[in-house]
Amino acid sequence: MPIITLLSDWGLTEHYVASVKGAILSRMPDAVIVDISHNIRQFDIKHASFVMRNAWPYFPEGTIHIIGVDTIESPKHPHVIVKSEGHYFIGADTGLISLILSKEPDKIISITEIQDSGYHTFPSRDRFVKVAVLLARGTSMDELGMPLQSLNIKTLLQPDFNGKIIFGKVMHIDHYKNIFVNITEKFVRECMGKNEYYILCKKDKIPLVRAYDDVREGNPCALFASNGYLQVAINRGKASSLLDLGIDDDVFVVIEKD
Repeated sequence: MPIITLLSDWGLTEHYVASVKGAILSRMPDAVIVDISHNIRQFDIKHASFVMRNAWPYFPEGTIHIIGVDTIESPKHPHVIVKSEGHYFIGADTGLISLILSKEPDKIISITEIQDSGYHTFPSRDRFVKVAVLLARGTSMDELGMPLQSLNIKTLLQPDFNGKIIFGKVMHIDHYKNIFVNITEKFVRECMGKNEYYILCKKDKIPLVRAYDDVREGNPCALFASNGYLQVAINRGKASSLLDLGIDDDVFVVIEKD
């Protein structure tokens, strides 16, 4: 039985998550439902894309992902099913899905399947669930809508290099207040070669380490996280608060002087 995942900005204090799960189970009692997160910042597609981008590749092929962030349909933002690398993504085409994928999609369908209610405020429950269960039961994408040639495309800000300094931005702050920067280990290696370098956050020079415990408890460090991105952290502390860094703030990788 295919897995159905849920990603949303609904929070956990309202009825929204439970009603979506109930709608799935009413149609498919043996469904496997996995919560990715329901604490995405409201309407924040950058936050949503970071979380989903770092989660979906670890699910098996055939998994169906319902994306309940900024879901209201419009002529510019149709409801879509996107197939990529054996996975199905259901949501509004706001640019979010383009940020999630690592490759060009294999197929895109603009959904024409009628939703379950006459209300248009909760498509995740009233339309996306219906489509997800039909897919899980083997219905072809082609039976659920019309083909689209391309998605709405959004791109993340890319780091820059001037020969001595890599200029990056904070792109995510996690639950532990660790800071993720839009600079990958691969990009650093390409730019820096064999040069020694350090991380600069505002006026703080941060040592590069391999693990949090390479510095004393309460001290800052920088390392490459398991997703390949530069992370700034404090060993058993809250880096974003103590270093006064927020989303889109500058972080630099600087070549050490001889």
